[in-house]
This record gives sequence, structure tokens and C-alpha cells, in this order.
Amino acid sequence: MLKWYEQIAADSDVVISSRIRLARNLDTYPFSERITEEQAVALVNEVKGITDALSEANNRKFYACNISTLSDIDKTAMVERHIVSPLLAEKKQTTGLIMSEDETISIMINEEDHVRIQAIIGGMNLEQAYEEADRVDDIAYEKLHFAYDEKYGYLTSCPTNAGTGIRASCMVFLPALSAGKMIQKLIEEVGKYGVTVRGIYGEGTKSLGSIYQISNQKTLGNSESEIIENLKRVVLQVVKQERKRREYMMSVNSDELEDQVFRSYGILKYARQISSDDAMTLLSQLKFGMDCGLIKFDRTFNIHKLMMGVQPGSLQWTLGKNVGSTTRDQSRAEYIRKELPTII
Repeated sequence: MLKWYEQIAADSDVVISSRIRLARNLDTYPFSERITEEQAVALVNEVKGITDALSEANNRKFYACNISTLSDIDKTAMVERHIVSPLLAEKKQTTGLIMSEDETISIMINEEDHVRIQAIIGGMNLEQAYEEADRVDDIAYEKLHFAYDEKYGYLTSCPTNAGTGIRASCMVFLPALSAGKMIQKLIEEVGKYGVTVRGIYGEGTKSLGSIYQISNQKTLGNSESEIIENLKRVVLQVVKQERKRREYMMSVNSDELEDQVFRSYGILKYARQISSDDAMTLLSQLKFGMDCGLIKFDRTFNIHKLMMGVQPGSLQWTLGKNVGSTTRDQSRAEYIRKELPTII
């Protein structure tokens, strides 16, 4: 069963993944900001109790754990693969995680809200992501008592998440708009439609390799389907703008772009040390060249998986040990050399 970053799906030249998150809180505990450690332990154990029901209903295996039992490498790798948020990985209080074997579904326990159900799918497919999250939500609803108000909908720690509790987002690759210094204008434009642009790991994070998250800002006053449809409409407009800008760049500067793509390949293929930021920048340029047909290889390979594998946590997770930055840079270069196919 493929993980989301191994899937090549619709519009994946621009949209790397689609994600739905549902925020829920149990009415028998204080919100996470005020919960005691004793209550946090009880909350995590109660929510983890639905794991077997999820496995039976979804026809795939789900696993549960306490985040504190994981190593720092495991937690960092999970943040990089978007299984958990940076907030959950860093929180000192007892927190938990339920995750499907293919990493499509994860449930963060005692993050900003008691329960955050997440479904992430490769490419532009918000509808399927919502179906996955909604199915898990239905099972959780049968087992747990969620805080719900007839007027305000699902009650959440942050008022901007109240109502449906839904956060829909798409991870997008925007090298042409970034090169044209058009991201700030894009942020201003999409803001008019209740949509925001964030860094690669969401709120408070920076872009890496021209990758951004586009998500809805408001969850109260609209249905789940209206929120998804609005975001989808905005993202498709962004896809259109990015492709139009790529065409323009190709029409006026294709020789220089091709040279840049091949230089990037040369460094990636033959470097003996490379940092994660440099690797992401060069892989971003290589993906741009692949999407525009500037470079071809003797076999297919998944560049999204490679982008994931060069991150510090994922790299050390593959190595099976914690290593210093110099060894990481050397191991990263060796990993890339091994994974990159030959040019034809």
C-alpha cells in the first residue's frame, strides 16, 4: 500500500498532496490548555481505545503509541512526513498518536485540541481525503463524547477552528511564482476568499524548496463541502497561475532554465556533502525541469519521496542512528547519488 508521498496523482506537477484535518474535543475533559497531566494520561488512553475499531472498520492496520515513547529521530521524521505537527512532537505533556499502516490516516491526541483526525492523499484529491477523515470521525463519534453546541458546532481550543472543525489544505509546489517574486501578491489575493498560504509544515513555518501549504482560514458558518469546494476552486486557480508562469519562463528563457536544471542534477549526482536546505533547493529545480520536460531519465523515480528522504529526521531514521551534521551531509549526498537515475 503506497504512502501519500509515493503516490503520483492528478495535478501533481503543482499539487503534491491534499489534506483534511478535523478538530474535536471530548466534553469530559478541560481543553488541552487547561488539562492536568493526570487528565492528559486518561485522555490519551481513552482515545487510544478506539484503535482496534478503526482497524476493523477500515480494513487496514492501525497502531497507537504515546509520543513520549518515541525517539527524537522518530518524532522529527514524523513531522517531516506530515504525520504529526511540530506542536505535538515538542509538547512536554502526555500526548498520543494513532496511525494507519500506510500513514494516510493519523489521529493526534492532546495537541491543541484533544483529537485531531488527519487524512492526507497524494495529488489534488480533497474529496477522497475528506471521505477518509469523515469515516474515522464517524467511528470516533460512536466511541467518544465530543463537545458540540447547537449554535457553534464543534467546540475547539482556538475559536477560528470552531464550527465544522475542518482544516482543508493542499501542499503546492510553486517554483515559477516564487522565482517571479509573486508569492506575497498570491497571499493577498487568496486572502480575499478566506484562504491562507503558509510554510511547508503549516502555521509559523517557512517554505522549503518552493513548497507551501494553502488552507482555509474559517471553519464556522459554512458546511464541510462548501469549505472544500471553496479551497479547491482557489487552489485550481493557483495551479493555473503557476503553469502559466512556467510557460512564460520557458518561452523567454528555456536555454538558461535547462542549464540550471542540468547543473542542479550534476551537483546532486556528484556532490560528496550536501545540506538539507541545498538539497531541497536543487531537488526543487530538478522537479521543475522534470515537470517542464527539460530533463529525462532512464527509469521512473519518485522525486517527492526523495525530497522526504533527504530531511534530517528521515535521513537519520533510514540510517537507524543519530549522527552529527557533517555525517548527515555526507550520508545525504550518498543517498541522493544512489537514488538518482541516469540522464538519457
